Amino acid sequence: MQKFSEIVQRALERKGGEEQLAALLPTGIKTAAELSSIADDRYLAEMTKAIFKAGFYWKVIDHKWVGFEETFWNFNVARCNMISPEDLESLYQDTRIIRNGQKIDAVAKNAAMIIEFAEQYGSFATMIADWPDDDFIGLLELLHKNGSRLGKQTSQHFLRFIGKDGFVLAKDGVAAMIRADVISTHPTSKRDLKLVQDAYNIWREESGLGNAQISRILSLSID
Repeated sequence: MQKFSEIVQRALERKGGEEQLAALLPTGIKTAAELSSIADDRYLAEMTKAIFKAGFYWKVIDHKWVGFEETFWNFNVARCNMISPEDLESLYQDTRIIRNGQKIDAVAKNAAMIIEFAEQYGSFATMIADWPDDDFIGLLELLHKNGSRLGKQTSQHFLRFIGKDGFVLAKDGVAAMIRADVISTHPTSKRDLKLVQDAYNIWREESGLGNAQISRILSLSID
């Protein structure tokens, strides 16, 4: 496996130097304290946004987002957990949102998940905040198993939107990991995902950077 310093050097050469590379690194990554202070309704909102953006034009979802907030009671978790069949019939016809039945149904199911984890951890926010960075794939798996329509890619985007220091396994980043001899194909198996996590842990130790910064540098190192 390549040292991260070699990957950084390629990214520097491609982007023209340290200043240019630094300007392209992600912002908005929050501390554990900041993540803990976010209300659970905002977690449900960002989760829902990621779900609706999956396979769709992101700008359309952003443009209609005020309508989503109105329609789903500002993502009040208790209210969304009580969505009735009558509510669903109304939601399926509501032009303020994207009328995708399966994604609409996921709001109630994910509200129930948030409540369940809040009972275990004190709040859903606390669970997210305290989850260790060296087991990010474990958090993705937890959300995938317990949530609705939270595939690993969707969960990666949700966690990035909310400010958790995680990686996104997009096309260029995966290509960089293949070139670095971490994996040989897009990681889907538990074995390959563990190899990805192990590489990130080693690179974090080597560089002092976080998961999100490493993820972005990997992508920027690809021609």
